[in-house]
Amino acid sequence: MARLKVTQIRSGISGKQNQRDTLRSLGLKRIGDVVVKEDRPEIRGMAAAIPHLVVLEEVE
Repeated sequence: MARLKVTQIRSGISGKQNQRDTLRSLGLKRIGDVVVKEDRPEIRGMAAAIPHLVVLEEVE
């Protein structure tokens, strides 16, 4: 199954509360953090909600 690598590239400090909550629910805490998640619509939706804070890459 395909996996997604989500990397935080910007801080969520000045963002709205729901954006900070989305970062936290993805498992990201600070700039440069990387998490690998299964490629599911829920994860893609969370990453699409904060495209200015994260980079999304597909990993095999």
